[in-house]
Parts: sequence; C-alpha cells; structure tokens
Amino acid sequence: MFDFFSFLVAIVALIIARKTFNQVAALRARVDTLERAAAQSQIAPPPLVPDLEPGQVFPDASPEVAIEQPAAVADAEPATTVAEEQDAAPKDDDISGVTTAPSPLPQPSPTPSFEERVGTRWVVWVGGLTLALGGFFMVRYSIEAGLIGPEVRTLLGGAFALALLAAGEWMRRKDSISTIEVLPIANIPAILTAAGTSVAFATVYAAYALYGFLAPATAFILLGLVALGTLAAALLHGPALAGLGVAAAFVTPILVSSDKPDFWALYIYLAIVTAAAFALARIRLWRWLAVTTIVFALLWTLPCLDCGPPMVGPHLFHVMSGFILAAVLVVCGLLFGPPADEGRIEPISSGALAAYLLGATMIVLTSFHADAAMIAFALLVAGTLLIAWRAPAAVGAIGAAAAFVFIVFAEWAVRGNPDMLVLPGGPLPEIGPHATDGSVSLHLISAAIFAIGFGAAGFLAQGRSVSAIIPVVWSAAAVFTPLALLVTLYARIAHLDRSIPFAILAVALAAAYSAATEILSKRDHRPGLPISIALFATGALSAMALALTFALEKGWLTIAMALMSLGTAWISLQRPIPFLRSLAAILAGLVVLRTGYEPRIVGDAVGTTPIFNWLLWGYGVPALAFWIGSVFLRRRGDDAPQRAVESAAILFTVLLAFMEIRHAVNGGDVYRDTAGLTEVALQVCTALAMAIGLERLRIRTNSVIHNISAIVLTVFAGLAAVFGLMLLETPIFWPVNVGGVFINRILLGYAIPAVLALLLSYAVAGRRSAIYANTIAAGALVLALTYVTFEIRRLYHGPVLTSGVTSGAEQYTYSIAWLAFGVVLLGLGILFNSQRARLASAVVIALTILKAFLVDMSTLTGVYRALSFMCLGLVLVAIGWLYQRILFRRQAPSAAAIAQPGT
Repeated sequence: MFDFFSFLVAIVALIIARKTFNQVAALRARVDTLERAAAQSQIAPPPLVPDLEPGQVFPDASPEVAIEQPAAVADAEPATTVAEEQDAAPKDDDISGVTTAPSPLPQPSPTPSFEERVGTRWVVWVGGLTLALGGFFMVRYSIEAGLIGPEVRTLLGGAFALALLAAGEWMRRKDSISTIEVLPIANIPAILTAAGTSVAFATVYAAYALYGFLAPATAFILLGLVALGTLAAALLHGPALAGLGVAAAFVTPILVSSDKPDFWALYIYLAIVTAAAFALARIRLWRWLAVTTIVFALLWTLPCLDCGPPMVGPHLFHVMSGFILAAVLVVCGLLFGPPADEGRIEPISSGALAAYLLGATMIVLTSFHADAAMIAFALLVAGTLLIAWRAPAAVGAIGAAAAFVFIVFAEWAVRGNPDMLVLPGGPLPEIGPHATDGSVSLHLISAAIFAIGFGAAGFLAQGRSVSAIIPVVWSAAAVFTPLALLVTLYARIAHLDRSIPFAILAVALAAAYSAATEILSKRDHRPGLPISIALFATGALSAMALALTFALEKGWLTIAMALMSLGTAWISLQRPIPFLRSLAAILAGLVVLRTGYEPRIVGDAVGTTPIFNWLLWGYGVPALAFWIGSVFLRRRGDDAPQRAVESAAILFTVLLAFMEIRHAVNGGDVYRDTAGLTEVALQVCTALAMAIGLERLRIRTNSVIHNISAIVLTVFAGLAAVFGLMLLETPIFWPVNVGGVFINRILLGYAIPAVLALLLSYAVAGRRSAIYANTIAAGALVLALTYVTFEIRRLYHGPVLTSGVTSGAEQYTYSIAWLAFGVVLLGLGILFNSQRARLASAVVIALTILKAFLVDMSTLTGVYRALSFMCLGLVLVAIGWLYQRILFRRQAPSAAAIAQPGT
C-alpha cells in the first residue's frame, strides 16, 4: 500500500511541477517583453548633479572630492564637470518646452513568498525524489509479491530509467528555466535526469548481483557507461543532478539488496561511482561533491569489517581504489587534480588521503594484522609520502599517516602484551594475540621501511617550500614516527625489559637526528627551518633518553627524561630557538606526571637503605637537572617555560627531602598511612630550612617562583607545626617515647624548628610585611616555650611524658624556667637593641605571672608557693630597674640635646 501511495504521489508531483513550469514560462515571456521595451525606449540618464541656478556652485564640490557614479550611468554617457553642467543649463529664454523625465532606479527583486517557494522548488525536489523511490519500491514490491519474473523486472527498470532520462532531456531542450535570475527555482530537467540515473544504477546492479544476468565484465562496462552518462548529464544540468545521483548511487546497494552479498561486485560498483563523482567534482570544481563521495565511501567500509580475515581482499580493493582515485582526481597539483596554491595545505586534498588511510587502518586492526592487510597499509602509507612530496597541498595527510602507523603498531604491541593495558577492571577479555596475528618479521620490516621513509623524506623536504607549515609537518612526522615505532617494537618484543639491541638502535637514531640538526643549522634561513631544527634536536634528545631507558632498569626513564629536559635547555643556549624552551618545560611536566603515577619510581625495588636508595636517584638527579636547566633558561629571560622548569626543580627538591624522610622513618614503606612525631618534626625542619634558602635566593634572582615557593613552604611548616606538633603528634597527649634526656625527639620537634623559625623571621624582616615576619617570630616563641616545658617534664617523668602525676616541685620548676627564659630574652633584646626580643620577653613573663596567680597559687603549697612568688617578684623588680637604668638612660642625652640645641 505504501509503495502504491508513493507512486501516486510521484505522479501528482509531476503534474503539479508541469503546471508550475507553464506558469513560470509565461512569467518569463512577460519579463522578456518588458526588457525589450526598456531597451528600445530613449530614456536619458539621471542627472549627475541637482539643478543649479546660474552662478551657483555645488556646495561640497572640491578638486579633492570624487563623486562615485552608478555603473549604469557611467556606461550610458561620459561624465561632465560641474562647470559644463552650469553652462549647459537651460536659460529662461532658451527653454524649448521639452522636458526629459529621469529614468527610474531599478527596484530590488521581491522576496519569493512561501507559495512561490513551494510551487517552484519544494514540489519539484520532492517529486524527483519520490519518482526515484517509487521505482526502487516498485522493484522491491514486485520481488516480494512474485508478480513478474527477474527478466521483466530488469527490463521495466531499464525502461523506467530511460523514460525519466528522456523526459529530463526533452524538458531541458525545450526551455531551460534555470536561467531566470530574478526567480530562483528548482531545475526540473536536472531532477528528472537524476532520478533516471539512479534507477539505471539500480537496474544494472540488480541485473548483475541479484539475478546473474550479466557477467562481471558486462556489468562493469554498463555501470561505467551509466557513471559516464551521469557525469555528462551533471555537466549539463548542474549540481542538483550530481547530488541526487551520487547519493542514490551509494544508497542503491542498501535498497536493492540480496541475502548473499558479493563484496567484489559491491566494491567494483562503488569504485565506478567514486570515479564518476570525483571526475565530476574535478571538472566543475565542486568541493562539496568530493567530500560527500569520500564520506559515503568511508561509511561503506564500516559494515563490512565484521566479515573476518577471509574477506580482507575486497575491503582492501575498496580503500586502495578510492585512494588512487582521490590521488588522481582530487589532490590539488597532482595529475588531473585542481591547480594548487603554492605553499598551502589544502584540506580536501589532505583529508581525502587521510580518510582512505583510516579505512586501511581499520581493516588492519579488524583482520588482526593479516599479512595482506599490512602490505596494503604499507603501500598506502608509501603512496601518501610520494603524493605529498609531489603535491604540497596533501602534506596534511603526512600527519595522519604518522598517527595511523603508530596506532597500528601500538595495537599490535598491546595485543602481544595485554598486561600493559592498565584498566580499572584489568585487561580486556580476549585481547591477547590472535591466531592470524601478523608475524614479527613482517612488522619489523614494515617498521624499518616506515622509519626510513618518514625520516628521510622529512629531512629532504626542508627548504622545498615557501610556507613554514609544510616543512614543520614533514619534520614532525620524521621525528615522531621512528621514535614511536621504536617504542612499540620494544614493548612488543622486549616486553619493556632491559634490551641492549634496542638501546643501540636508539643511539643510532639519536646520532641521525643530531646530524640532521647540525646540517640544517648551517643552512640559510628558510620558512619553518628554526622549528624543524628544534624538532630534530628534540628527536636526538628523545632517542638518547630512550637509549638509557632500554639499557637500564625501568626507573631510569624518569632520570632520562629529566636529563633530556636539561639537554634541551642547554641546546636552547646554543641554538636560540623559542620552541626548545617550551620543550624543556614540557619534558619537565612529563617527569612530574611520571612521578605522580608511581612516587616510588621503581616500585617495590626502591630499597630499604636510608638516604642511599632509588629515591635519591629518582628525585635527586631530576632535581639537579631541573635546577641547572632553569639556570640555562634564565640566561635568555624569565618566561613561562623557565618558570615551569624552576617550579619542577623546587618540587623535586622538596619531594626528595620528604620522601627520604618518610622512607627512613617508616623502614622503606613510603605508602604508610600514619606519621609520627619524628617524621612531622623532620618535615617541619626541612620546610623551614628550604624556606630560608629560597628567601635568600629570591633576593638575588628576583624570581616569582622562588617568592611563591618560599611562602608555600612557610605556610606548610606552620600548618604542620600547629596540627602535627602541637595537636596530633604532641607527646603530652599520647604515650610516645621521646628518647634521651637532652638529645631526644623534643629537641628535634620543638627546639630546632624554633631556631629555624627565628632565623626565617629575620630573613624576611624588612623584605616582607611586618605582620608576616612577626607571625613567624611568634611561632618560634611558641615552639621554644613548648620545648622548655616538655624538656622539664622529660626530666621529671622520663621518656614517656604522659606517665605519673605533676608534683609541686615540677610546677615550681616550670615557673622558674619560664621566668628565666623571659629574662634571657630581655637580656638579648637589651644587648642587641631588639624590640622584638623585648616584646617576646614581656609575653613570656606575662604568661609566668598568669601561671603564678592561676596555677601556682592553687596547686603549690608551703615553700614552693613562697619561693615561686618571691622569685617572680624579684625578677619583676629587676626588670623594672633594667628598663629605668639602661633603656631610658640611653634616651636621656638625646632629650637634653633637643632641649638645648645651642650647646
């Protein structure tokens, strides 16, 4: 029922289209009559200037001002000057009584209404599409219902196609309505012809593939004739026929299908259609048609990939034939392709080759690297290199070819070593080597050909173009492809273990890249040459890093990459190429990411020896390399790459210290989930010491990285001291053995951090805000007073400070010690004239007074209470005397001098 309705709609659409055609023809006749009447009438052109009175001048006329005339007016009559117009102006007594009316300006064409668009365009397009679908559906319906035999179906299909083609050609010859510019409408002859060619394609294909009426040679000839006929018709009828015809040709195998597909017949048919479409796109320069054809051809590769390795041959024929056709007809500047702009990468040319390379890559992967698929893939890659060498417009396909080569070999390496594929749920099932997996020898030979081809072509292509992007693409592929192939082969064959042969190959590759760098550096400047030199230099460093990785254990990869960053920074001094600075920063970032992935560098093999273990090499060597590299980069300026490398240097220095502390304290277990007093104390001391060093360093370098890093380390030390030393790990709350009497963890956790904090406060004094420096000094005071208190408790309670009760003698000792500590601070403040020390003394003595009245008065009894208050009173009196006799006495002469200035 649906098929009959579609056929009926097609007939009605054709009637409406014919009626619309007659209306438009009448409209065209009226327009031609008006145009002839306008051409025969003698109408004077409009005046160039308005009517002026005798002696009057044009207000804005000046020799410097030019008045642009309409093109129609300029062509009708030569221009006259303003003076000539005034002389030629009619006088009162010269008026002849004949007045010439100015010609009206052309009116813009009215916008077609909705009714016009429906009647002149949409109805015709829908009608043509319906006719084509009607023919397809009638054939399908006849097959399903068994109404007519195969021979009659084929004949009727051919007759229907010929009828549509004849109707389109008859209407084109009678009157071409597509030339009416004021009323753009659909081209009815083109649409009818497109429907006819689509039906013709379907008929010939069905006669060959479904019914076997035609031999392969006959079918090939007939399909070629239909394709050539479509091409010739599209040249006459325009893009409507090309679009509908090509789309219908690619959809035909879906609409007219069989239960036993013949892929050879299908791909021969698609090759003919592709050739016709590419030829038409080349003749008419229709880029959209070339892109559409490539997309359809690539889509026809997807549903046939599940057919298994036995069907590799037809699939390879499909991508190879399309690749050859694209090279011959689409690539600009090659054979029959369109002309190319010098030094420009043309997207269609590059994308066409890349699309068919993608199809070949999918065939290789789905066939499990069958030998035939690998050979065909290698041929297409080699063809891409040759085509891009001859036609620079297709150089963009070089990058795609390099990426596909890496994908093919990377998948081969992972398939041979599924344990390398780290996934949350483990390796994917059935990812191991397949029974038809390509041989190692074939892959080694292919990899050698690819490496030599890309490398040699990338080097020889330098200096052949006036554009910068083309040699850069060549050099990038020349560097990336051999390195990527070396890594994938190493992963597949050596299983990421130590391999001297691969290390030798990496050294040879580094030597080749170094020679290329030196040769290119001696050439005259050409577009893109500096970046290409930088890329080859990078390849040399990368190859050396890989050589170290292959020859040494796995952990040396981190070290090799860090040394590569250092080498890149040094080369940037010898060859001032801006890209090298960025490359040094990128390599440093890769080392940071690698360390974040495995902080132990070498996993469980880090060792248990304190200090001298793999952490020293894994963090120390990169830290040293980044420090030296940042110095090299700073010689050429302070920019983002230099700051990145400098940040990496500070980060690895800090991580080296912290990781070594954690390793030493926890017996080699850096992943332990708890921390003790010793570890936190060492980290606080380390952070404070590094902050002091960075504060001193930033004075000389004026580096924003040193500035920020010093603040970050200071903040970290403060937070660790507050939450670690004073709360979570304080020995007064937890039964922790602090060690010996004086050389113990209390000294490490409180006395040494107090001294370091005091030194840091003096390092930032006068160079940062007073609040910042005073806060650090206050922290030092708190840590020092805590040390004094905990050390006294250690003397009374032994190594575990939480054991026992607090006696009166202990409380008295606290008061005396605090008081003595305050007096010492006061003495230092007076001796060095330090107001900060005197203020600290006042704080400590105030705390002692509060303790005497709040604690000692309630807990001490007898002689300890008396002695406590007596000592406190004597000290307070002595302090007052010191202030009166020493501090104020020093200020008295200055006051006398101010009172008697004349003396």
